[in-house]
Amino acid sequence: MTGATPRPEPALAEKVEAMRDPARYPGGVRCVETIETHYAWVFLTGTHAYKLKKPLCVDRMDHRTLAARHASCLAELRLNLRLAPGVYEAVVALARDARGELGVERVGEPVEWLVKMRRLPREAFLDQAIAAGTVRRAAVGAAAAKLADFYRRAVPWPIEPRAYVERIRAQVAANASALLAPDLGLPYAPVRTVDVQQQDFLARHADLLAARAAAGRYIEGHGDLRPEHVYLGTPPCVIDCLEFDRDLRLLDPAEEIEYLALECEGLGAPWVGGVFADAYRAATGDAPPQPLRDFYRAHRAARRALIVGWHLRDPAYRDLEDWRSRAVDYLRLAVREAAPR
Repeated sequence: MTGATPRPEPALAEKVEAMRDPARYPGGVRCVETIETHYAWVFLTGTHAYKLKKPLCVDRMDHRTLAARHASCLAELRLNLRLAPGVYEAVVALARDARGELGVERVGEPVEWLVKMRRLPREAFLDQAIAAGTVRRAAVGAAAAKLADFYRRAVPWPIEPRAYVERIRAQVAANASALLAPDLGLPYAPVRTVDVQQQDFLARHADLLAARAAAGRYIEGHGDLRPEHVYLGTPPCVIDCLEFDRDLRLLDPAEEIEYLALECEGLGAPWVGGVFADAYRAATGDAPPQPLRDFYRAHRAARRALIVGWHLRDPAYRDLEDWRSRAVDYLRLAVREAAPR
């Protein structure tokens, strides 16, 4: 006697359609808001957010199988409990019952895994508060203190000073190579300029990077610290840690802070980065030299140009020129930050 033939996994479109339906959720959900990002779909009920990861393979993220997406959801839950306790609640299933109907948190065969989070008011996030002109120094200070304490308590990740320098050198070279991929169509001149500027810094100031490793300033951080991930409510928290690759979370806290500062400056609030930098110095006693901070800003701007540029490969995005323009803007920013002072 042979077992029943496994039913094929529903298509992504079928899963998304099911999750748009309030009747598929527990607890009497009345409406569902839907947000699509480059890598995921997010479904918002009155009280919760459910994140569904797309079956994509991009760079070092491979979510093409259900098992891989399940593992990624579990990692996301575990990692985000560090900076957002009480927000990330569980990994739950979108399940198929005996009749073939899909439902969230129901008994049945899991056909997709979801990260379930408590819904936070969008207007209380740093990017929205800056845009609305409602951001307050006290709220920023509370969020900065939480992040600084996280860095203070982080266990240093052992790395030899020379190995850290070579790691950064390899990242710079790989980023420049990827930015020049013909299908992205990005301009050669700024990519080449920022690559030369960064390599020149590494030749002249490798000691600054080596000193960071020697001092134990290499930790497992957030990995994608942007204003839209910083919640200014009570209590403050930082969400959406980069979960799919630990290698990308291993870094110098000063690099993360400069990345956040760069993004806040782009939104018109350069003072915010100073609040986070001051809180970090107060909590850790660490004062990174300005040339190193400038290098980290250029490094992150170039990396951000690449991430934005990857949208040009996604057929779901129609306004490709807008993404190309944004990538070029980041390249120009990288050139500015990498220029010798």
